[in-house]
Amino acid sequence: MAAIVSLSFAALAVPAFAGASGPRTTLPVIERQVMCVTCKIPLNVAESPQADRERAFIRGLIEQGQAEAQIKSALVAQYGPTVLALPRAKGFDLAVYLVPALVMLALVGLLAWLLPRWRRRARAQTGDVAETHEMSPADAARLESDMARFD
Repeated sequence: MAAIVSLSFAALAVPAFAGASGPRTTLPVIERQVMCVTCKIPLNVAESPQADRERAFIRGLIEQGQAEAQIKSALVAQYGPTVLALPRAKGFDLAVYLVPALVMLALVGLLAWLLPRWRRRARAQTGDVAETHEMSPADAARLESDMARFD
């Protein structure tokens, strides 16, 4: 009886230990993150013999129980860095991530610098228009007589 109890506890402990390493990755997850090296399009939309070979390679790595990062490393070792959909965040490839952010910051800074100037210029122009449309004394008297007639 004690052997049955110890075996049941051992059976419960094995799945808990296997799940502790993290969730297994799947082919669709990897396919979205890598490219077909001949088609130069994401692997999840590529339909070519090379794409099928890459998928088979990935399936083999998944069956071996490798994690997502390990599979990507194996793909880079097998096909080169162009297999990854996103460039590395090191060296010159880092510019892919930094340049758009710097351009956006520069545009926001330029807008913050120009907007007050445009608003001052618009206020100055509306002030000039109000000054040029002042009524003459004769027009003011005529307006007063017209308003008195409608009262």
